[in-house]
Amino acid sequence: MTQSHFFAHLSRLKLINRWPLMRNIHIENVSEHSLQVAFVAHVLALINNRLFGGNLNAERIAILGMYHDASEVFTGDMPTPIKYYNTQITHVYKNIEKIAQQKLIDMMPEVLREDFRFLIDDRYYLPEEKSIIKQADALCAYLKCLEEISAGNTEFTPAISRLKQTLKERRTPAMDYFKNVFILSFSLSLDDMS
Repeated sequence: MTQSHFFAHLSRLKLINRWPLMRNIHIENVSEHSLQVAFVAHVLALINNRLFGGNLNAERIAILGMYHDASEVFTGDMPTPIKYYNTQITHVYKNIEKIAQQKLIDMMPEVLREDFRFLIDDRYYLPEEKSIIKQADALCAYLKCLEEISAGNTEFTPAISRLKQTLKERRTPAMDYFKNVFILSFSLSLDDMS
């Protein structure tokens, strides 16, 4: 049995900070972000199933949320304004992302490799799964902006404007439900929530 460095690499996601070009009151790392995306994606799938006639595997979607940024252990977190500056940069970055995903998959013992290919490489996500993960990712970025702005950090004001547009483009009934039920709390103090 050969050694695998897969989980040792994943444990380093906590060392990769998100929002690297912005002053942060609370530094968020990729590991924290991935867990929050898993939480939000899971509940979006459940909302979709219970209220809007969906038939999504909420548990699988939660796991996809956990792994959705795993390749960033090699690439780091590329700031959105750079990643999407033009189509050439976006295309090159997406290729780098695929190489990083494959490198992670190749670290798994062969007997587990295919299981992890379906979790790490988003080309194997069903369209509905990919959509939910993108919705959750955008919602979590929006929540981060709300928290920073609520703490007095106006540097996140342009980002929240951009994210409002992204949320509008990805809008679904499940997202609307999530926003109406859960988002207000992110602007409140602990005392206000109590």
